[in-house]
Amino acid sequence: MARVAAVIVTFNRLEKLKTVIASIEAQTQGPSSLVIVDNASTDGTGDYLSTLETVLNLEVVALPVNSGGAGGFSAGMRRGYELGADFVWVMDDDGYPEPDALERLISGFDAAAGELGEQMPFACSVVKYIDGTICEMNNPVPTWDWGRLLAIGQNSVMVTRCSFVSVLIPRWALEHYGLPYKEYFIWFDDAEYTLRLSRECAGVQVLDSVTVHDMGENKGVNFGMIDASNAWKFAYGVRNEASYQRHHRSFLHFLLFAAQVVVGMRRGGVKGNLRRQMYRKLWEGLRFNPSVDRVL
Repeated sequence: MARVAAVIVTFNRLEKLKTVIASIEAQTQGPSSLVIVDNASTDGTGDYLSTLETVLNLEVVALPVNSGGAGGFSAGMRRGYELGADFVWVMDDDGYPEPDALERLISGFDAAAGELGEQMPFACSVVKYIDGTICEMNNPVPTWDWGRLLAIGQNSVMVTRCSFVSVLIPRWALEHYGLPYKEYFIWFDDAEYTLRLSRECAGVQVLDSVTVHDMGENKGVNFGMIDASNAWKFAYGVRNEASYQRHHRSFLHFLLFAAQVVVGMRRGGVKGNLRRQMYRKLWEGLRFNPSVDRVL
């Protein structure tokens, strides 16, 4: 049986974290270990984890400073690898996998790899909102031939990128492709990483593996939504994707992305000072180019 390290990254969401842990404990096929990365929480998470009793093999990675989701996943995936896991199963601290989510992910991964080859790099769950509808922020990007596996009776579709809300990644992929860019801090780290993994072969979304994302509002994201409360997140997202388009695709792709940002903000009536902040982040993305961290 495959050894799976479940990896949760958390920051100041103790009550939701408890629900995630309970959801993992209730899995029909449980992970061999549970790695919880505490991103320097200040809400009592550290004290809670220090006394937590669980049937799972618990590993707590307490980071001295908040390194964002990107830094947390990098640290947690590295620890899962060090524990000898065949797979890491990564998720946020507000995502609640249904009881058979992992069992179906593993089954779907194995079936897809049997058809696509051993280079098949990841399998992700269907992400629903708390009301049972699809989670707008967490829809994977399909390939042109997304239904290839469906046509032969499998219950998966082929995708090139997804979010870190229930994703199963094999050990060999960590060795071959390295870890997510911890320097991204937040936003686009999961997109870049799964795009990196799917360069040679698509991943899959397993349609009967489901997790529930207990986020605030069920909304997608576009650059017309930037306001004073969320500009800090968009700033990371703009910088990170600008860096990806420039350094991992081409200067033309960077220009197309920059135009998307500019047009989106204009259409959304984003305030001038916030527009200028995003322009600075586009410029920063031209120079920002972190290196891949390796597990070996």
